[in-house]
Amino acid sequence: MSRMTTRARQLRRAQTDAEQKFWSKLRNRRLLGYKFKRQQPIGCYIADFVCEDAKLIVELDGGQHSEQVEYDRRRTRYLESKGYQVVRYWNNEVLGQVDSVLAALTLALSQRERELNAAP
Repeated sequence: MSRMTTRARQLRRAQTDAEQKFWSKLRNRRLLGYKFKRQQPIGCYIADFVCEDAKLIVELDGGQHSEQVEYDRRRTRYLESKGYQVVRYWNNEVLGQVDSVLAALTLALSQRERELNAAP
């Protein structure tokens, strides 16, 4: 088993409160039938939530992300180079306004589906 797979499994067992709440809304195709995976290794990174069908990654950010802006930019560029779109939400948004976050994600998913279907 690779180091990334081991780390992803550790992260799944040690989810933040925001990740737990969000996962409860996504798991088992609960959001419009989209299949999401959590803590998914992609290259040298581990994405919080991935929808392979829509090639969309959802990242939940805590306060530490305000101090690692350049790292997040590099990470996003890498993931985009692999064909994914990355959307980010703050943990406090998920904890306090999960329905609004899910509405924004639903919009992002439908836009992404249109983009992918329009591609030659």
